[in-house]
Amino acid sequence: MTFVGRDDELAQLAHWWERSNDRPALVWGRRRVGKTALIERFASELPRVVFHTAIGDPMASELSRLSASVRLAGLQGLRDLDSNPYHDWRDALDHLAAEAASEPVLLILDEFPELLHGSPTLPGLLRAFLDNTRGRTQLRILLCGSAVRTMWSIQGTREPLYGRFNLTLPVFPFRPHEAAMMLPGLAPEARAMVYGLVGGMPLYLGWWQQDRTVAENLLHLVGSSGGPLLTEGRLIMETEIGSDQGGAVLYSIAAGASKYSEIQSAVGFDPLRALDRLQEARLITRIVPAGDDPRKSRRAIYRIADSFLAFYLGPVLKHRTEIERGRGRTVVPAIEHELDNHLGLPYEEAFRECLWRKVEDGSLGLENIVEIGSWWGAAQSGDRSADRGHVEIDAVLLAQPQLTRIPVAVGEAKWGRSVNGSRLRARLTAKAASITADVDRLRYIVCARSEVTVPDGSDIITLTARDIFPDPA
Repeated sequence: MTFVGRDDELAQLAHWWERSNDRPALVWGRRRVGKTALIERFASELPRVVFHTAIGDPMASELSRLSASVRLAGLQGLRDLDSNPYHDWRDALDHLAAEAASEPVLLILDEFPELLHGSPTLPGLLRAFLDNTRGRTQLRILLCGSAVRTMWSIQGTREPLYGRFNLTLPVFPFRPHEAAMMLPGLAPEARAMVYGLVGGMPLYLGWWQQDRTVAENLLHLVGSSGGPLLTEGRLIMETEIGSDQGGAVLYSIAAGASKYSEIQSAVGFDPLRALDRLQEARLITRIVPAGDDPRKSRRAIYRIADSFLAFYLGPVLKHRTEIERGRGRTVVPAIEHELDNHLGLPYEEAFRECLWRKVEDGSLGLENIVEIGSWWGAAQSGDRSADRGHVEIDAVLLAQPQLTRIPVAVGEAKWGRSVNGSRLRARLTAKAASITADVDRLRYIVCARSEVTVPDGSDIITLTARDIFPDPA
C-alpha cells in the first residue's frame, strides 16, 4: 500500500529523534489507523533500528524473537545471540545500551501492551533502566500500541513511566482531504461516498478497488462471510468493546438512542461506565451544541465516532444473517439503496472538518475562530423551518475576538448532488435567529455533493465534495 500523508506526525518523530535526550516516545491509536506504517516510514531514514512486534507470547519467546531482530539488524556485537539469546529484559536493554554507546540505536517495541501479558513488570524495569543509563547511552526507545486504554494508563501519575516520555503521539484516522490522497482514481463525489462508508482508516481505504463499481466493492468487502470489512466489524465488536454492557450501549446508539436517558432506557442499566470506556476507545463521541460548555451542558448526545463502525452497525448489520448464509448477491443491492440515507451524517462531519481546514489556510476570510460544531435547540417563535419547535444547524462557527464567543457564520451540508443555495440560505437565516439576534452579520455557507446554484453577486460561500475531498496534488 502506498504511504501518503502523516507529514505532521513524521515531523514530530524527527524532532524527537534529533533532540539530545534519552527519554522514550509513545505512539498510540486504534487498530488499523496506520501506526506501524508511520513508524516504518520514520525508521526507514535511520541506519540502526531494531523493530520488534509483540504477539503476547511468554517472556522467553518474545525475547528469543527480539534477539533474532537484533541479530538481523547487525547489532549483536561480540555476543552470539543464536546460542545466547536474551534471558530477561534487563539483559536485552543493557546489551542494546552498550551497542548504542557511541552511535544512536532506535529500539521499537510495537504492540507494547502485548508484552505486558508475559512481562507485567516491564514498565518498572524500563523506568529503572532510563534512570540508571541517563547520559551514558544513545539508545532511543519507541513504544507503540493499539490498546488505547492501556496506552493511556501507561502515562498515568501512579504508573512507573509517568513523566518519562518526551513525545506522546496519538495517531488519528485520516481527515477527508488526507483520505482523498488514497483515492486518486475516483471523482470527488465518489471519494465522499467511500469515506462515508469506511472512514479514515488507511487500510480500509486501501481495500476499496477504484476500478470497480460500488456494487462490486460492497459485494467483495461486506457481501460474503469472509468479506474484509465484515470481518473487521466482527473483530471490533469482539476485541475493542470491553464488555457485554459496552456492546449493548453501542448497539443502542447505532439504533438511534443518542441522549443519556434514551440509552439508559434502551439497555436497562446505568450506562455511564460503558459510555466512558467506549469514548476512551474512540468508538463513540460525546458532543454538545456549539457554544455549550461540555462540562455543564445538559444537551449532550452520543454518536458513533467512526464512519465504518456506523456503516457496519447500520446498513450492514441488518443484513448480516443473510450474508452469512451466502445470499450476499441478493442483499447487496438493498445495502446500496440505503447508502443515501446513511451518508448524510458523515458528509456533515466531513464538511465541518473542511471548514476547519479553510479557517486555518485563511480561505474563508474569518478570523479568531475557536469552535466549529453543530447546534441544536429550541426554535425562535415563528420559525417555519423548525420541526416541532426544534432547530438543527450543521455548522456554527464561533469566534472569540476578545473574551466572549460569538457566532460569525453558519453552514448547511446536503448529501444531494445539487441544491439551491438561495433557498438554503433563507432557511439558515431563519434557524440562525435561534442563536443570534443579528443574523444579517453572519456569513452563510452552503454545501452539496456536486453543485450549489446561486445567483450572480451572491455572498453565499459554496462548497462541494471537490473542496472537501480535493484531487491529490
